[in-house]
Amino acid sequence: MQPPAYNAVKPRTTLQPAPVSLHTQLSNPSHAHTPLQSDAAPASSSKPKKVEWPPAVREYVRRAFEPANAIPGISQLEMQAKLKATISFYAERNAHDEVHWPTHPLPQELLMEERRKAALASPTNGFDEHTNTTPQSKKRKSQDAEELQGQQTQANVPPWRSTNLVSRMTYVEGHTGKRHKKNALMDAASKFDPVELDKRRQRFQLGNNGTNATSPDEDEMPAGPVVGTNQNLEKSYFRLTAPPKPETVRPLHILEDTLVMLLEKWKAERNYNYICNQFKSVRQDLTVQHIKNAFTVKVYEHHARISLEKGDLGEYNQCQTQLKALYAQNLRGKPAEFKAYRILYFVYTCNKTDMNDMLAELTLADKSHEWIKHALEVRSSLAVGNYHKFFRLYLGAQNMGAYLMDMFIERERLSALANMSRGYANVTLRFLTDELGFDNDEICREFLESHGAQNIIEDKGDNQYRVRLREAASQFESLRAAAFSKVDIKGQI
Repeated sequence: MQPPAYNAVKPRTTLQPAPVSLHTQLSNPSHAHTPLQSDAAPASSSKPKKVEWPPAVREYVRRAFEPANAIPGISQLEMQAKLKATISFYAERNAHDEVHWPTHPLPQELLMEERRKAALASPTNGFDEHTNTTPQSKKRKSQDAEELQGQQTQANVPPWRSTNLVSRMTYVEGHTGKRHKKNALMDAASKFDPVELDKRRQRFQLGNNGTNATSPDEDEMPAGPVVGTNQNLEKSYFRLTAPPKPETVRPLHILEDTLVMLLEKWKAERNYNYICNQFKSVRQDLTVQHIKNAFTVKVYEHHARISLEKGDLGEYNQCQTQLKALYAQNLRGKPAEFKAYRILYFVYTCNKTDMNDMLAELTLADKSHEWIKHALEVRSSLAVGNYHKFFRLYLGAQNMGAYLMDMFIERERLSALANMSRGYANVTLRFLTDELGFDNDEICREFLESHGAQNIIEDKGDNQYRVRLREAASQFESLRAAAFSKVDIKGQI
């Protein structure tokens, strides 16, 4: 009987190598003396030693790989590379314990923030094949002479020379835009030459193996956050013009002592210029070290309150913007207090769009909070023209809300006088003092005289004064229109 032309093979149910059948060994002498497990033994004996990471780091890695935390537009490879870079940075410095891993931004979040700030810095990206800010940057097919000239300008300006504060603070490679267009057409041809591109790439550190063309005392831009070593409590604020060095940055425990010292000095000396400079220095040290925790919230809250007390809306708005982002990360603090301030600020700036957005974000718990409820009542009383209630709310403002209301109380007093002049022919000065929220009649009279209404104040004797409002109706209308046209929105949030 003739043997079959094939060997029966059982279907495989795993991905493991199929065992060699006895029939095959007999028919193929090369298998007869080959042990089946010859490859397994050496593999088990050469296993690398497993690195033991702290539990917080392992949990951070687990969260980074969770599908729920994936962000569209960021590939798995990009996320893994950023994750490795972040952990390696702290591992090389033995600084794992100094990072609050439960609240540290995930690698995909860091990538999104870098891309967002890079997009804000400039609409164009030079040398697309060497940047990874956006996937779309790799799809550009052509560039005109203006864009090539813009690349040259970008290459000549290191990231820390940029005038964009956000770019320098977060180490995003900024771009300086399209400048110096005169020589663009002459240089366009040479910029397409691969040799020239490679030379420029090396000269300005755009390639992986580029040489350092900067002066010897300029350090390379760090790949991650700085870990400070400075032990001084006081340090003046200077705008960054070079990569921050660890010896010039204070670590977290020093910054905590600095905050205590600054609050004591503010109570004792009330020197706002000094305090503001020191707080900005503390904020800068927190930023370059990527520290975002409850202490960071406390620093911004204290600086915002002091800025409100001195009427510095620019610094207040910077703090308020950062606080909104920090509260979104559930880093404790007093979000209700600063939500109330935001409502009062939008009343001051007459910003109805942002006010509506703010109202839509409020929860039922927010609306029942005492401070937020007060701010909402201020808004509603002005919306319906209930000036009697508004000035009662002004006199009962809590925390720093009174300082915010001070910024628009004069405007609302003029508006109330314009309305009263249409309804009352004359009233007593005492009536205006009570209705407009003045402390006494003398202050109310000075207010009227400072706005050119001294002619309508009539002395009746025995310190009794009457004010002929009807005669100054047009004057109060003009003053109201002028007051509402001069809203200062410096540092608008």
